Amino acid sequence: MHDHTISGYLERLAAREPAPGGGAAAALHAAQGAALVGMVARYTTGEKYAEQAGEVAEIIVESDQLRWRAVELAADDALAFTAVTDAYRLPRADDEQKAARSLAIARALAGAARPPAAVITVATRVVALAETLLPYGNPNVVTDIAAATEAARAAATTARINVEINLGGIKDEAVRTELTASVAGVDELAARAEAVTAAVRTRIAR
Repeated sequence: MHDHTISGYLERLAAREPAPGGGAAAALHAAQGAALVGMVARYTTGEKYAEQAGEVAEIIVESDQLRWRAVELAADDALAFTAVTDAYRLPRADDEQKAARSLAIARALAGAARPPAAVITVATRVVALAETLLPYGNPNVVTDIAAATEAARAAATTARINVEINLGGIKDEAVRTELTASVAGVDELAARAEAVTAAVRTRIAR
């Protein structure tokens, strides 16, 4: 994922192959949201923003970390989904093979659900940073704050679907509970993102 050009990644995304897919796309939505937050923060520097300098510096550092984390999760998702397809291809000629295959599938599905669950965590932080920047961020790039939250919202809602699709095949109740909890706040996050966008639209309409 780090080495692809954008066009090369999109070619692979459009290809008839299992990965990258929606999970990787969700992660890259999150990465773009984090990058946009970082850009707005970098424009919110200098004497005019001296009062917020410390907070802005922290936002720049965290947004960069979130961006790289999201790209890593895109790669993790592609690998995890490939593991699922490999598990489904295991032999099932007898009861022993069937049991081993079922166990491998359950483990692979749990593994496939973890990257999108982590994407939701990244997206949540992106929205939080955008909310922090909104009151004082450079007005010349205020629309990019909305763009960041919209990207984060797309990341979270897409990632939720990718967690949920895997839940049915996961037998471990502790893992199911953990993953179910990871998606519980997505509607609230989407509402927060929408509120940021609404605030930006109100501001630019003046």
